[in-house]
Amino acid sequence: MDYNEKALEMHEKWRGKIRIETPCPLESRDDLSVAYTPGVAAPCLEIQKDPEKSFTYTRRGNLVAVVTDGTAVLGLGDIGPEAGMPVMEGKCALFKAFAEVDAFPICIRSKDVDEIVRTVELIAGSFGGINLEDIAAPRCFEIERKLKERLDIPVFHDDQHGTAVVTVAAMINALKVVGKEIDRVSAVVNGAGAAGTACTRLLMALGLKNVVVCDKQGALCPGEKWMTPAQAELAEATNPERKRGTLADVIKDADVFMGFSAPGCVTKDMVRSMAGDAIVFACANPTPEIFPEEAKAAGARVVGSGRSDCVNQINNVLCFPGIFRGALEVRAREINEEMKLAAARALAGIIPEGELSEENIIPSAFNKAVAPAIAGAVARVARETGVARI
Repeated sequence: MDYNEKALEMHEKWRGKIRIETPCPLESRDDLSVAYTPGVAAPCLEIQKDPEKSFTYTRRGNLVAVVTDGTAVLGLGDIGPEAGMPVMEGKCALFKAFAEVDAFPICIRSKDVDEIVRTVELIAGSFGGINLEDIAAPRCFEIERKLKERLDIPVFHDDQHGTAVVTVAAMINALKVVGKEIDRVSAVVNGAGAAGTACTRLLMALGLKNVVVCDKQGALCPGEKWMTPAQAELAEATNPERKRGTLADVIKDADVFMGFSAPGCVTKDMVRSMAGDAIVFACANPTPEIFPEEAKAAGARVVGSGRSDCVNQINNVLCFPGIFRGALEVRAREINEEMKLAAARALAGIIPEGELSEENIIPSAFNKAVAPAIAGAVARVARETGVARI
């Protein structure tokens, strides 16, 4: 099938992938009087007295804003907010299909951090959570940080944290397959943007100690003049041996490679230079850093990618619906690191240890056990860490 041609045909037919529906009958004068005036005044006044009741008397408690500025849309880059709308609608459709969470796209015509933050801040009272999507680094880091400081509902940048959760889940199981421990392996991450940074930090929270992060100009190491402030901060927390050089230099003898970067930047020779029983997650999309079959041929034991036509697909849809489902169910004020790790462990645990293999380290996106398992773990840890309202 030519997916591009079919997508154009179907998007024109659908005229959007989401719809607004109403659960209330509107077929009589009594119906109208309860759903609208005069009866609607009663819930309005209750919310006026206690804004928290907006979660009870409106759809807010199950409604997420999917927010973008259109600057980092899939593999297309800065195509603008209107052009990003099909992706945002698709995200909303995934929320609904996989976790019964309602979501609505908010595409903002600005690249100014403060304008975007203020826009989201002003509309936040209509939503139970904010999902930031396809916003370029490093602007995405600042937007997320400021919104977390100002809002009392979850703010979650899926390109960072969704990718991190699924990658960590896959890594938990991959390490079991190869018989290695997280605190004893050496890892290399290529790509110091949103996904690479978040994956590195969440893996370190899991116990990873020896990790080097690379960007286009080489390994992040304190003192390198070319690094951005965000990269310099990451360099201080990683690269314990203070390695310098190119990706080809630092990947030698590494147990793990994770790529969130550019097509074809890893060669077979680079994989051959890694330690035995190597794990390679090449997640650049649609063309990975190295194709799985090439990595396997070069000696990698476990491989994963972002592609749906390959085994071990590392796909954000595995986690963000369940994470928001769990956060919304307890009216969480935020999604913290403990909740992300709980989500990763729950996702990894979907596959029984007896069924783990080199080609089965992460469940299918269509496994109906995934979202409930993640939601339950996230809700439990939200209560344990004191960020749940109920």
